[in-house]
Amino acid sequence: MPERSSGRRPAALVMGGGMTGMLAAAVLSEHADVTVVESDVLPRLPAPRKGLPQARHAHLLWSGGVRALEDLLPGITDQLIGRGARRVPIMSGMVSKAPSGQWFRRFDDAHHHSLVCSRDLLDSTIRTEVLRLPRVTLRERTELIALEGDSDRVTGVRTHDAAGDGTLSADLVVDATGRASRAPVWLTDLGLPPVEERVVDAGVGYASRIYRAPASTGVDFPIVNVQADPRQPPGRGGIILPVEEGRWLVTLSGTRGGRPSRDNDEFVSFARSLAHPVIGDLLTGAEPLTDVVTTHSTANKRRYFEKSPSWPAGFAVLGDAVAGYNPVYGHGLTAAAQSVLALKRVLARHALDSPETAVRIQRRAALPVGQAWDLAVGQDILYPGATDGAPSRLERVAAGYIDRAVDAGARNPHALRVLLDVMSMERTPARLLAPDMLFRVFLGRKEPLLDGPPLTEDERKAAGL
Repeated sequence: MPERSSGRRPAALVMGGGMTGMLAAAVLSEHADVTVVESDVLPRLPAPRKGLPQARHAHLLWSGGVRALEDLLPGITDQLIGRGARRVPIMSGMVSKAPSGQWFRRFDDAHHHSLVCSRDLLDSTIRTEVLRLPRVTLRERTELIALEGDSDRVTGVRTHDAAGDGTLSADLVVDATGRASRAPVWLTDLGLPPVEERVVDAGVGYASRIYRAPASTGVDFPIVNVQADPRQPPGRGGIILPVEEGRWLVTLSGTRGGRPSRDNDEFVSFARSLAHPVIGDLLTGAEPLTDVVTTHSTANKRRYFEKSPSWPAGFAVLGDAVAGYNPVYGHGLTAAAQSVLALKRVLARHALDSPETAVRIQRRAALPVGQAWDLAVGQDILYPGATDGAPSRLERVAAGYIDRAVDAGARNPHALRVLLDVMSMERTPARLLAPDMLFRVFLGRKEPLLDGPPLTEDERKAAGL
């Protein structure tokens, strides 16, 4: 435990009660008394909430995120599985078509996996566990107005609730308010320079619907994923995510000029219009349980807080408040969990109320953010209109190499394992340039490409195909 800068127990404040905020509160409770400030009323059971509309669409927690989650809340994975989540092995538990058209082979791989469940179940389980901690207090229906302090140190926040305006003081304030974070505005209000930002917006729209899975498919039916190809706009894709209670969460996507609508009657036909009709074919045997919900809030947006020439003590930003990603790549949750793990590792060595702790947190949290950003933007930047200018030569070269790496992965299990090391966010993208991967991309033995989705005969029969 790091030595504290004073004899008293510090106070910490977390802005936002979503997954990132709750995980941050758990870490901070080992060092401080923690208050979580949330504008919503958080449901006590798994249920949708107003402040998290993206929860209605498919989410994946890659194994790099699962390991971070378990490090932050030991035993939480077993709790989630006990409540209906599944640990799905990748690739044996996934049927996936790459953006460039190849179907990936399925094989046993004990290392890579995804934790699959509804976002409502994930958040509820984490929230219940964290709010049991004795030093964590939740303040709901409380709006955040501004930061207190100056350009040298943040000392708390100004709030508004039913009783009126107020101030909450803290030695460390963590912003986990997600994409809607007002941190850049609040920092400039304190006299700090504007934060550098970048937006890559492929114009993706999402439509999701929950189905009752055909009873014969069982609980181990694979994830089915048809990825969009940015080189053939409008890029259309879709995923079937088997979640708890025998349901399929189905999310379809399309870019400008090819977005799915919220018309229930058009959902299956859109699914059949993808690069392969397998998702639409599977839905013919499933019962819809909800209407279609849509969103167009899918732009990749990154705020480079770690590059700021000056940074106030006592303030850090984590999760989607730093960067939000096109959800189709499934790295937002994993990057958020890993950014909180960065918080934990900094606080293991530096006192929470030390002047340099906040900037150390910000710089370390930028590492998983940067990896998730590169994975998302590397594809989205190729869509017309995604950025103000055309992709750079380096970005096009990188995308071309990724295409070759994906082709190698579709033909060679070792190359696919390397790809999964990176996609699961357990290794950095530099792993793709290691000698063993370069050999398999350019010279290694490759099997013929598959000519269709690698569903087993039993899976096809169970789904009525």
